[in-house]
Amino acid sequence: MVNIKKYIKILEKLNFKSMYNSDFFLTWEKTGDELDAVFIVADALRYLRENNISSKIFDSGLGISLFRDNSTRTRFSFASACNLLGLEVQDLDEGKSQIAHGETVRETANMISFMADVIGIRDDMYIGKGNKYMHDVVNAVTEGNKDGVLEQKPTLVNLQCDIDHPTQSMADALHLIHEFGGVENLKGKKIAMSWAYSPSYGKPLSVPQGIVGLMTRFGMEVVLAHPKGYEIMPEVQKVAEKNAIESGGTFKVTNDMKEAFKNADIVYPKSWAPFVAMEKRTVLYGNGDTQGIKELEKELLEENSKHKDWECTEEFMKNTKNGKALYLHCLPADISGVSCEKGEVEASVFNRYRIPLYKQASFKPYIIAAMIFLSKVKEPEKTLENLMIQNKIRWNF
Repeated sequence: MVNIKKYIKILEKLNFKSMYNSDFFLTWEKTGDELDAVFIVADALRYLRENNISSKIFDSGLGISLFRDNSTRTRFSFASACNLLGLEVQDLDEGKSQIAHGETVRETANMISFMADVIGIRDDMYIGKGNKYMHDVVNAVTEGNKDGVLEQKPTLVNLQCDIDHPTQSMADALHLIHEFGGVENLKGKKIAMSWAYSPSYGKPLSVPQGIVGLMTRFGMEVVLAHPKGYEIMPEVQKVAEKNAIESGGTFKVTNDMKEAFKNADIVYPKSWAPFVAMEKRTVLYGNGDTQGIKELEKELLEENSKHKDWECTEEFMKNTKNGKALYLHCLPADISGVSCEKGEVEASVFNRYRIPLYKQASFKPYIIAAMIFLSKVKEPEKTLENLMIQNKIRWNF
């Protein structure tokens, strides 16, 4: 019980009680203590599983998943997180639901939530839509619970929206915490969140926005690098600037990838679409302008092709701290000569960091489970202690 007691002692010093019965939309809406609580509970849950101890806090119930964009890691991470806590997962396929017949958000949200304890949503493709939709769902189930339709209000976890990708950035942060030996050791570390070339267009902005919005909370030297025209949402950039001031870190923007990589402890080269273009695409889709969408796609691919030199190469990596910066990516990466002719990263760089990348991804199920746990458990410290005392074997092998 030594390790669990260690986690419990840390939790006892944190103020995170407002997370009970709450939802998780954006990392910058959470306090520092609340973020720390997620990290600690994630580590505690991982400890239980690694020691073959059941962490089921539910005897029954559903986790509802709704993915409006393709997903591998986040989809399976959500399912794994729900299962880890004792919930079964049901995927909402909008094409097979009455949504296609005009069913309202209010009605759908209530109809899927009769025995649901958590709803995970990915809605990241259209600026001004995804995060708003998640709030609409929460408002609907909150009202349903108040009116006696639902016995409980299910927790909503943002599995990626148009603004933030909190489960990704939190998993990335926990990976860094383990790599550098503690959250306190992130202070002063330089991370380069850089745009990188991709032969495709329309990748969401929520990953780079999530990274600059979160890593600036830890006193890090955060550099956002991109070609001119590939700016992120101005309001998120302001969040990063404010966070850096409050944490004693720095936040800079550059149009030079090599400069961003110079002396970096961590690099995160990842393609994304320009904010202005994503706004335009949202309008075109809203108007059903198929021809306009095709023209925009052509325009963006042409613009992307002007920046093929924005690639994470061995030469660029030599420019990092001792030439050994930790390479991060949310995956899948566009690997030059492997998944595409020319892409975000050279194959030799990616292959060298393959195992650390897989480890990075492995934190996501525990981060999601911790978000659910802290929302559903009134006394997390006591619950963790009881799980350890019960010592229920997860798997007889």
